[in-house]
Amino acid sequence: MEKRRLGKSDLSVSKMGLGCMSLGTDSGTAEEIIKTALDEGVNYFDTADLYNYGVNEEIVGKVLSSKRDQVVIATKVGNRWAENKDDWSWDPSKKYIKEAVKKSLKRLRTDYIDLYQLHGGTIDDPIDETIEAFEELKSEGFIRYYGISSIRPNVIREYVDRSSIVSVMMQYNLFDRRPEEVMGLLDDNEISVVTRGSVAKGLLSDKILGIKEEQWEGKEYLDYSSNEIKELIESIQARLLHGERSLNELALQFNLANKAVAAVVTGASTIEQVKDNARAVNSMALTKEELAFLQMVTRQSRYTSHL
Repeated sequence: MEKRRLGKSDLSVSKMGLGCMSLGTDSGTAEEIIKTALDEGVNYFDTADLYNYGVNEEIVGKVLSSKRDQVVIATKVGNRWAENKDDWSWDPSKKYIKEAVKKSLKRLRTDYIDLYQLHGGTIDDPIDETIEAFEELKSEGFIRYYGISSIRPNVIREYVDRSSIVSVMMQYNLFDRRPEEVMGLLDDNEISVVTRGSVAKGLLSDKILGIKEEQWEGKEYLDYSSNEIKELIESIQARLLHGERSLNELALQFNLANKAVAAVVTGASTIEQVKDNARAVNSMALTKEELAFLQMVTRQSRYTSHL
């Protein structure tokens, strides 16, 4: 699988990353999924301390410990579980980040994290303090690089101006093209985009193609009504899907067509999903005509808040 440089770092990540949130807590199943991803050429694994109260990091760390020098492990920080684990709060403070990283390192069974990401962020955060925490962790050798996972243009611009982030993780798909608002800025500054949500909660996966008329009800997405989505899918199917392409391919290749995007992070709860996603990212890149059509029939919306 093709690997791409992540921002200005020396990390080479497979153009498909495995989003580990969907692995579940059954270690046997999770191990099979991770090993299948490795077999498909995936070297980039994305988790977070928030997932399953840290159990997700433990599973990822256990499976990848024997492959540590061959993989890129990314995790996230900032969401702090309450004592009884029934809720979490936002804490981007330097004190918390420097405490949390040590717990993540232990769960991941590693001495360093390749990519440590702020798991959110608002314009009211103590941004300089947050950046200072990440920079200190770099100099101390606990992390190699850092990034943010944020959809807020105002927050992204602050980190572009004030930090040395190498990546921004954002939801991006044909029904949510809002990230394009800042992708040019990120590309100009050699900061990579890592995408999530590429199949729009399954609305851009092949399973949607065979659903019945009455099953479309309730399938809204952002500012698209269910009827608009239905018409769009039918239009894409009639124009671009003729046995040579799958809808899943189009969805993932749309992400990868943007030059700011280094990788698309896809979740999987079965080995079949891993293999299907790998086939999609390894398929032929979109032609200029395919990309132009997809851009024409979808909206280039902008964020209405968090400016």
